[in-house]
Amino acid sequence: MSALLLIVASWTAAAGGTADGAAAAEGTVDYLRDVGERSLTLDLYLPEAAAEQRSPLIVWIHGGAWRSGSKKSVPVTAWIDHGFAIASIDYRLSPEARFPAQIHDIKAAIRFLRAGAEMYRVDANRFVVAGSSAGGHLAALTGVSNDNAELEGAVGDHLHTSSDVQAVVSFYGASNLQSILFQSTPHGLSVRIPALDLLLGGQPADKPQLAKLASPVTHVDASDPPLWLIHGDADPQMPFEQSQELVAAYERLSLPVQLDVVSGGVHGGKEFYATDRLARLAAELKTALAEPAAAAPRAAQ
Repeated sequence: MSALLLIVASWTAAAGGTADGAAAAEGTVDYLRDVGERSLTLDLYLPEAAAEQRSPLIVWIHGGAWRSGSKKSVPVTAWIDHGFAIASIDYRLSPEARFPAQIHDIKAAIRFLRAGAEMYRVDANRFVVAGSSAGGHLAALTGVSNDNAELEGAVGDHLHTSSDVQAVVSFYGASNLQSILFQSTPHGLSVRIPALDLLLGGQPADKPQLAKLASPVTHVDASDPPLWLIHGDADPQMPFEQSQELVAAYERLSLPVQLDVVSGGVHGGKEFYATDRLARLAAELKTALAEPAAAAPRAAQ
């Protein structure tokens, strides 16, 4: 990983911040602000080319059944060598805040990064949101919910800056919380039922409107960005049908979508982040981000 520098920044529901410095290699800059009962931070990794030109940015969302996990888990760092910057973000987990707090935090992070694009040497018109498992679900939901007031939220500064992204990548993520339990294996149910209790404050049947709001398939429209899905067809925890549902929603509107099926793949593993797969995805993302159809976001304010 040939990262030029690592920045740790933070934002809050009440007041955002802007990093005013950076440190090379292992150094960090951390702006502590309170949101809920703690601060929210992001780690920003920049490729060496960022010193000369603005890089496309991957906003990475870690998994962990919405209730655990760490932004330190970034299995796509190989993308740095392909010229991408990566911002791996902290967000409120379900034991401390129910949905839609998670998506509010992610959109706040995107606004924060876009407002600081010049400082961080990232291209404000080439943002990709990506994640794995629960992070893949949140990435997909972020990508298809532009301007949805319930999901945009009002956390952080830069509320008039766009949270749009120009591409979405979901590694084995959920897409429809209304159908997920019917598709799940017994093992999947043992994971998903308690996870949904924490996320929604109840099961989807008890919280139908919230489950619908949290389901990417219900938000797909003609303005949504290109989508890549990577899913194992033997996943015992996240039903493969979840990715198939999102593909179908995209195809109904003739939107650009690709489903990369990992034959025999379960829920994650090295094969999902193999060098050749990440290299191919990086090339495809760059091509998509260069297309004129990739709409520029609203100007930062």
